[in-house]
Amino acid sequence: MTGEFSADCFRAIANYTYDWESWHAPNGRLLWVNATVTRMTGYTPEECLVMKDYPLQLVAEEDRPKISEILSSALQGKIGNDVEFRTVHRDGRCLWMAVSWQPIYNDSGTHLGFRTSIRDITERHELKEQLRLHAAHLEQLVQERTARITQLEINRRKMEKLAALGQLAAGVAHEVNNPLAGIRNAFALFKADISPDNEHYELLELIDSEIERIRSITHQMYQLYRPSSQEATTFSLHRAVEDVVCLSQSAATKAGVEIKYESTQEETQVTLPEGEVKQILLNLIRNAIQASPEGAGVYLETNPTDTAISVVVRDHGHGIQPADLPQIFDPFFTTKTGQAKQGMGLGLSVSRSLIEAMGGTLEVTSQPGQGAAFSAIFPRSH
Repeated sequence: MTGEFSADCFRAIANYTYDWESWHAPNGRLLWVNATVTRMTGYTPEECLVMKDYPLQLVAEEDRPKISEILSSALQGKIGNDVEFRTVHRDGRCLWMAVSWQPIYNDSGTHLGFRTSIRDITERHELKEQLRLHAAHLEQLVQERTARITQLEINRRKMEKLAALGQLAAGVAHEVNNPLAGIRNAFALFKADISPDNEHYELLELIDSEIERIRSITHQMYQLYRPSSQEATTFSLHRAVEDVVCLSQSAATKAGVEIKYESTQEETQVTLPEGEVKQILLNLIRNAIQASPEGAGVYLETNPTDTAISVVVRDHGHGIQPADLPQIFDPFFTTKTGQAKQGMGLGLSVSRSLIEAMGGTLEVTSQPGQGAAFSAIFPRSH
C-alpha cells in the first residue's frame, strides 16, 4: 500500500495537519515546516526556512533558554512531550504553545534528523489561569467567611459577658441603693444640726457630694441592664437639646469650655422616652466638656432625615487612640486616667444601651490630637 503514496502526498498530509510541524536535519538545520506556522506565528514557511536561529526568533525571549535545551535534547536523539512555552506572534500577541519531539529514521535505520510538533494551548492555558484565579477567589471567600464566623463568635461571647456583667451590676446597684438611701437620709438629719460656721462643715459638704457620686454610679449601673421604664411621648428634639445644653452650662463654665449649638429650622418632632433622650445627650456633652482643654468649644448640631435625627456632639480635645475605639462603649472602660471624679466608664455604656433600646445607634469618629465626634442617631419614633 505505501507504494501508492508519493512524497508529495505525504507532504500534503503534513501541510494540512492542524499542529505546527517541523523536520530538522541531524545537525538541527530546518528542512521543512508546514503552513500551520503562519497561523500560529504570522511567519510563512519560506521565512522560517531562511531564519538562522529558527525557531528561537519566534519564541518569547524568557522562554528561549528552554527551547535551546529542547533542541539540544532532540539533537541527541531523545524524545520529549508537551513542554509549554510562549511564542510572540508577528502582530505582537503572546501565545502559549506545547512542543513534542522525536527522532526520525528510515526503513534501513538511518537517522534522518528529528521532528517537532507544536500545538496551540493558549485557550487551555487561559482556562487554567481562570481556574487558578477562581480557586484563589474561593479560598479568599473561605478565609473571609472563617474570619467573619470567628468575629461573630467573639462578639457573641462578648455580648454574653456584657449581659452577665449588666445583670451583676444591676443586682449590686439595687442592693447598694437601699442602704445608701438610709445613709443619705441619716446624714441629712445629722448635717442639719451642724452650723455652717463649724470648722468641720466643709468636710460634711465633701461627704455629701461623695454620697451623691455613689448614688449616681449605682444608678448608672442599674441602667445597664434594666428595661426602659419610661413611656414614649412626642416632643421636639431640638427643644430637648436646648434643655440639656442649658443644664450643662454650669459644668462648661467651671471647665472654661463654651458650648455651641447649631439649631435647625426643620421639623424635629420625635416620639421617644424624653428623659432617656436627655440623659444620653447629657452624658455625651459631659464627656465632651471633660475631654476639652480650657478655652476650647463643644459643638452640637442636629441633622434630620425622613426616618431619623442625628445629634452630633463634637469636641477638640486629645481624641481617642485607635486601640481604644473598640472598647469605649464597654462598661467600666475609661480613658480618663488620673482625673479625679470623672466617672467610672459607665456613661457611654448606658447611653448606647438606652439608644439601642429605642432602635437608634451611637457612633463615634476620632483622630488622635483632633478631638472626637459622637453621633446619637435617634429614630423618629420608638
